[in-house]
Amino acid sequence: MRFALLISIIHPLFTLAELKEINLFDGNSLKGWTDLSGASPAKGWVVEDGCIFRKNKAGDLYTKESFKDFDFSFEWKIAVGCNSGVKYRVTDYSGATLGPEYQIIDDAKLKYAPGHLGATASIYAIKGASAQKKLKPPGAFNVSRIVAKGRKLEHWLNGEKVAEIEIGSEDWKKRHAKSKFKSRPDFGTKSGRIMLQEHGGKVRFRNLKIRKL
Repeated sequence: MRFALLISIIHPLFTLAELKEINLFDGNSLKGWTDLSGASPAKGWVVEDGCIFRKNKAGDLYTKESFKDFDFSFEWKIAVGCNSGVKYRVTDYSGATLGPEYQIIDDAKLKYAPGHLGATASIYAIKGASAQKKLKPPGAFNVSRIVAKGRKLEHWLNGEKVAEIEIGSEDWKKRHAKSKFKSRPDFGTKSGRIMLQEHGGKVRFRNLKIRKL
């Protein structure tokens, strides 16, 4: 009886711990982040004004920890003409390091229609974001969110869900078959790291918070 009572008390505590939000960036250092090999980040990534800033050529930036099911929120700001992104569930897929991507790009400068497969907040190369998305221009911070749970993926922008898809659905099958990932049938399904993309532009990230689901 006492054991059962103890379990009834402890179990909710473990449940709360699992739901606890984790700060992926302490605002002062790149602790918890690495390059692809797991070594220290390249010097092109710096901490400036409370942000992770891609200042110079740097290579991609990865979390040490891997995640599969999560609710991840972050803020970002780009310079005019910048191209970047946030990849997740990043791991080995048939010899290549890949993961679904939340695209970040200057839609206007690069002349992407809002719903283009390569426009901001799209599930890159798979499904475009809503044409009614509320995107702030370069120089202003946007608030983004990625929810990945099982086979369901959601991309949010400034408080609104703008793209979603279920891996394995008929919609996914059609889109995946036309994408650059078509030779990898398990694309997007594995646990993996979160990656901040180095694509040559100046981009800032802050308030990176994740909650395991």
